[in-house]
Amino acid sequence: MGYEEALQLIEEAKETGATELDLDVQELTSLPQNLFQLGQLTRLDISDNRLIELPQELSQLEQLTTLDISGNELTELPQTLSQLKQLTTLYFSRTRLTKLPLELFQLGQLTRLDISYNRLTELPQEFSQLEQLTTLDISGNQLTELPPELSQLEQLTTLDFNNTRLTKLPLELFQLEQLTTLYLGSNQLTKLPPEISQLQQLATLYLGSNQFTELSPELCQLKQLTELCLIGNQLTELPQELSQLGQLTKLDLSGNQFTEFPPELFQLEQLTKFDLSDNQLIELPPQISQLQQLTTLELLNNQLTELPLELFQLEQLTTLYLNANQLTELPPQVSQLEQLSTLSLSNNQLTKLPPEIMQLKNLNWLYLHGNQLTSPPIELAVQGIEAIRKYFGHNGS
Repeated sequence: MGYEEALQLIEEAKETGATELDLDVQELTSLPQNLFQLGQLTRLDISDNRLIELPQELSQLEQLTTLDISGNELTELPQTLSQLKQLTTLYFSRTRLTKLPLELFQLGQLTRLDISYNRLTELPQEFSQLEQLTTLDISGNQLTELPPELSQLEQLTTLDFNNTRLTKLPLELFQLEQLTTLYLGSNQLTKLPPEISQLQQLATLYLGSNQFTELSPELCQLKQLTELCLIGNQLTELPQELSQLGQLTKLDLSGNQFTEFPPELFQLEQLTKFDLSDNQLIELPPQISQLQQLTTLELLNNQLTELPLELFQLEQLTTLYLNANQLTELPPQVSQLEQLSTLSLSNNQLTKLPPEIMQLKNLNWLYLHGNQLTSPPIELAVQGIEAIRKYFGHNGS
């Protein structure tokens, strides 16, 4: 069925002169020969099929600028791939490659390369020949180190090394001064070298699921940083210099070992999304009211027993997660959060809700499962059974 459908799509592309063709998810074990007559194609997607090899004839599609062969059963790439000189974007994620053919590095026009989730154990030195690369994704391989030649990819702006078994970072990495996005999550890193400060264009830095117990103060010299993710490490405190990251809008500190709210955070006045879930917080300080730009605040799975009234001065909040704490009451000042659309209070110790909760006119989701509520507020009841179900009945966590 998939092969016949592919033949039809190819024929339609031939008749219309289409420059783009999607043959993904067709369960193809081979490519129809008439595909290679479509010399006008600039984009071809043959991902998520059952191909075990690519035919040499693929090189006849000389106008291709984008090729996606991800999600197949390939163990090697044909040498003729190097003849596709116009390629700027190449995806072969989720295949079975154990090494990269040297011919790949003759594709001098490549700007985007995704070789994630293969079986690579090393990167060849010839990688440095891809001088036009701006985006490189090598996540999900089995690398333990990076080649120093990586520093020669001077145009890189996005680099993804998530889940690659790295234990340390080569200093050459920090010579990539154009980087704006760097993913280093799910590795075995224990510290960042001070040279991290050289990446002055960095806006997004993902360091989640490593083994950091502390952060290098030099990290705080990245003045352009807007997103920082440190989920799932072993942090108990933050460097005082963190307050210098004045452009930071998103910060994820969930899954660490904080027992108190880091005071350095109060000066990050541009924060809009902040996550301190899965820590060991027992209270929130009143200074939290200084984070006036917050729209999303996640504090689930801590040990909070009460909420400071200053929390309800965060007038921009639209999403507030407080589930899995030890709260026994919700202050009536919750009504001040007029923009709130999602409020999660599941798995606490609430026995009642304040009537003022009905003043939250923008509230669409209120999660209350796992508390000790015996009945909803009368204000909910008078709105009928649908309102009771929406606010009080079976809710998620």
